[in-house]
Amino acid sequence: MASTSFSAKKSILLSFLVLVFICNACAARRMNVVDRCWRRDRHWAADRQRLARCAVGFAAPMHHNVGRGLRRYTVTDSSDDPVRPRPGTLRYGATVLPGKVWITFQGSMQIKLVRPLLVKNFTTIDGRGADVHVAYGAGILLYQVSNVIIHGIQVHHIRAQAAGQVMDPLGELIEMVAEDGDAIRLVSSSEVWIDHNTLYSCEDGLLDVTLGSNAVTVSNNWFREHDKVMLLGHNDDFVQDKTMHVTVAFNRFGPNCNQRMPRYGYAHLVNNLYDGWLEYAVGGSTHPIILSQGNLYVASPGGNKKATLRMDAGGVRAMSASWKWRSVNDAFVNGAFFRQTGTGPVRPPYGRKQKFRVARAEAVRDLTRHAGALGCSAATGVRC
Repeated sequence: MASTSFSAKKSILLSFLVLVFICNACAARRMNVVDRCWRRDRHWAADRQRLARCAVGFAAPMHHNVGRGLRRYTVTDSSDDPVRPRPGTLRYGATVLPGKVWITFQGSMQIKLVRPLLVKNFTTIDGRGADVHVAYGAGILLYQVSNVIIHGIQVHHIRAQAAGQVMDPLGELIEMVAEDGDAIRLVSSSEVWIDHNTLYSCEDGLLDVTLGSNAVTVSNNWFREHDKVMLLGHNDDFVQDKTMHVTVAFNRFGPNCNQRMPRYGYAHLVNNLYDGWLEYAVGGSTHPIILSQGNLYVASPGGNKKATLRMDAGGVRAMSASWKWRSVNDAFVNGAFFRQTGTGPVRPPYGRKQKFRVARAEAVRDLTRHAGALGCSAATGVRC
């Protein structure tokens, strides 16, 4: 009898272990390629720098953000002094500290920036494990820098700022011009990875990539409640932006997004969820090349069904057959449709370490279900 009982218990235990294995395998399959790289590790906080190896697309690889000389810095003070940044503040770590810096946060906090935060080269802002909001003040500015990662924070209710003094990464006080109220703005910057952030309700744009910026990956973010969502390219007269390369992957757009997703250069749109739009989901001007691959376009009931909008210089609607806009294995719901144009190849010019597997559009809801800042916590054991 005892032998039978032991055998039954052993069978139950074996069945439980098999079930756990299957559940973990299923959960892993529901993650996109970026998240599978680090989120399956319950001990992610012990090796935060592993994140840098998980980038894909045009920004990858981000190996210059880790390695020899890396300085770890913890934000303990939510205040902001743009003229004399104090140790412990976000501005001190992002602007003042030299060399490679990996920034984390001691705990949850809301930071109201007095002036735009100038982020220097080789800087990672890693909000995992804390609920970090940059809100109700100025936004984040990447000006002529490279090798920057912004991960795991919420940026919202950013307001226009008057001109004023701010310390720059060289330790000099400069007079900044007035800012329009962008959440995150890239100016002449490259090798930038924007991942797992939540952005909404700002005065101007949520994410602007402008003035010759290049090699940018925008992944796993949640953009919502906003008009001018994403601007790729400064304006139609700035010809340097025609060489811009941006990967937009695994993001969630909506609810209540209006326009500018994206509009310039070369854009590879991969496995994103476009959850309704007012004017358009994908817009462009000055002959951008757009490859829309494996995305899910869900038109609002009774709303605009056309996901695309072409605008010539001066804001005139364009129907040029020479523009290369391609939809490959996208899915469309509620009557949504994508107007394709152009001929010839549009395959993204990725290097070996930038390529990644594109999933089917039917998997997009699973792949984007955790888009935005994650609620994980190393202290309480809440997994990412």
